[in-house]
Amino acid sequence: MIKMVALDLDGTLLTSDKTISKGNEQALKAIHDAGVKVVLCTGRPINAIWRFIEQLGLTEDTDYTITFNGALVVHNNDKAELAKSGIEKADLVPLHNFVKAENAPLDILDFQQVYPMTDLKPSMYQQQFKGNIDFVPRAFSDLSTTDEYSKAIVSDKPELLDQYQSAIDDTLRSQYHIVRSQPQIMEFLAAGMDKVVGLKALLAHFDMDFSNLMAFGDAENDLGMIKNAEIGVVMENGQDPVKQAGDVITGNNDADGVAQYVNHYFK
Repeated sequence: MIKMVALDLDGTLLTSDKTISKGNEQALKAIHDAGVKVVLCTGRPINAIWRFIEQLGLTEDTDYTITFNGALVVHNNDKAELAKSGIEKADLVPLHNFVKAENAPLDILDFQQVYPMTDLKPSMYQQQFKGNIDFVPRAFSDLSTTDEYSKAIVSDKPELLDQYQSAIDDTLRSQYHIVRSQPQIMEFLAAGMDKVVGLKALLAHFDMDFSNLMAFGDAENDLGMIKNAEIGVVMENGQDPVKQAGDVITGNNDADGVAQYVNHYFK
């Protein structure tokens, strides 16, 4: 029995203009009111998507959000942490060496703010980012060695990201979970980190498991939850490998694709 619905944002729940349509809002509010857990799953911090949480009414005592692509599970009402897993600065040294050699940019995120690396090529990430979070320029050498970091971002023109991606060797690939979440954004997470990690913790908190989960997504960073969910729903605009892994293809993100399947399944 499906008791939880997990939703990616960009390219899935959000339209191309980064809004939640009225149709999607109504469909999700209806199942939430009926007792189904509605969980937003994002690479961003919770304060950067708070307007969407409020729009959907996900502010009850049992509402949570998966943030930083699974690295942090947050209780919506008081921002308390249910589960957290970070990366130490030492673990980011191989990545910093790689982007420096490739003349690529780098942004490193802790669980509160973004640090654009000032010792590297300027990044496009702040231009791409839609939400409330501070960008604090800093050299890699000045990053704290005691803090935990949630992930790192390489953001550049898609054709340059293609070049950087092709230059990643097996050694570097083994040290991180690397996902191309958008054409102009490549994310480096702790090895093994995935949205599915956060969802596993949240399902366990509610005495549920993946047989109780329906997940919606479109991109590579949604692959884990699409594969593990009882019902993995992929958007029509989704990437081909994600479509191949899913159980259902629904409409695109600009045509209320989420609402189409939610209304069909929970009718």
